[in-house]
Amino acid sequence: MFSAGLAAYLVYFRDQTAANTGFSLNMAVGFSSLILWWIRNLNEFEVQGNSLERIQGYLKIEQEPKPVPEGEPPAYWPASGEVRVENLSARYSADGPKVLKNVSFTIKSGERIGVVGRTGSGKSSLTLSLLRCILTEGNVYYDSLETSKINLDALRSSITIIPQVPELLSGTLRQNLDPFDQYDDALLNGALRAAGLFSLQEQSDEDGGKLSLDSAISSGGSNLSVGQRQILALARAIVRGSKLLILDEATSAIDYKTDSIIQSSLRNELKGDVTLITVAHRLQTIMDADKIMVLDAGEVLEFDSPKALLQIEGGRLRSLVDESNDRDILYQMANANGKV
Repeated sequence: MFSAGLAAYLVYFRDQTAANTGFSLNMAVGFSSLILWWIRNLNEFEVQGNSLERIQGYLKIEQEPKPVPEGEPPAYWPASGEVRVENLSARYSADGPKVLKNVSFTIKSGERIGVVGRTGSGKSSLTLSLLRCILTEGNVYYDSLETSKINLDALRSSITIIPQVPELLSGTLRQNLDPFDQYDDALLNGALRAAGLFSLQEQSDEDGGKLSLDSAISSGGSNLSVGQRQILALARAIVRGSKLLILDEATSAIDYKTDSIIQSSLRNELKGDVTLITVAHRLQTIMDADKIMVLDAGEVLEFDSPKALLQIEGGRLRSLVDESNDRDILYQMANANGKV
């Protein structure tokens, strides 16, 4: 419009030579292009400014508590895997609903605990609460020390959690098990054997897929199967030697054979003072546990040995077992455990 208006003005209202008129129109077209160039650059600057706004927003959000000298636990801590929870409530935001409601229980050192419940019952929220990853109320004692008074780095480094999809780093298998080069090869190979990797490879028909400490691992473990990643995560937990090990539906995405190998390793290779909390996807995974916790809507409905819970008429665990296709096997596993 600017160029057309200028052309009409120069042709009909000004007595200019053809050279001057052509030169003026040429400069007008260039000026219009320059305006578009400035608009494009200003728009790009505004878009890039969104990144600065995001960074500023992250700097202003509430941060986790920083380590303080008073929060350093004793050097011997934790000496056992005892966990005591008193009136624990949790929520994901300050104004959000409670996902855990006045939960109380005690786990002795060395006990194997299974956690079951339907979707949304609070199983994963319980594990996040123990690690102080969400807002909590109440008291949690880990080896007689209240976790709310312990620095987060000290607390989380003393608890090992194996998620449903464990993360692996790009590098060798040795670097994934021991990223700070603190242990020798004998201990690392022992952890792999204890986790069941060698047993799984012996049962596999693939000769070219044997893993060793020098095997290359892609980013995220993309060159490994889900079962192999879970076994490596278990081996990493064995190397760390934590007194509290949490499995958050860690075997839900793998086949039954690999699941059996991992469960056998957990039963036979973990030391007697290591407490194991298993958030179950398959009931067979936890039916031989020392105790089973049944959650519903963020509350503990039942917490006792499998054999005792199955004897409760109308009990929640009993109803879950009766609905299962492996009902007879589950009852047999619970009775074989023999703890009431």
